[in-house]
Amino acid sequence: MVSRIIPYLVGDASAAKSFYVDVLGLEVAMEDPVVCLRSPDDPAAQLIISPPGMENPEPRFGIDVGEPDAVDAAHAECMRRGLHIVYPLTNEPWGVRRFFVEDPTGVVINVLAHLS
Repeated sequence: MVSRIIPYLVGDASAAKSFYVDVLGLEVAMEDPVVCLRSPDDPAAQLIISPPGMENPEPRFGIDVGEPDAVDAAHAECMRRGLHIVYPLTNEPWGVRRFFVEDPTGVVINVLAHLS
């Protein structure tokens, strides 16, 4: 089950944060290791801003599949289909299980779920 889809921006996190918070009214949900902004009215409506070069390759967006087991199942299906895994299945120190995969159009996607 997909719980949310999060667009990713890459660039000057400070300037972008100022724009999205001061102009559009988003609030800061997290600032380390990336800036995560969210709607005060709908916390699932989020935007991630990372500095250039933080991730290689840089994903265009993330899909939160809800549970770590669902990350494992998605990873297994991507492997079965022969899709290009560009970042291995990993438990990150900030509390997510994830991997990056190229979709059939070549777009890099971060498939993730929060660890309990």
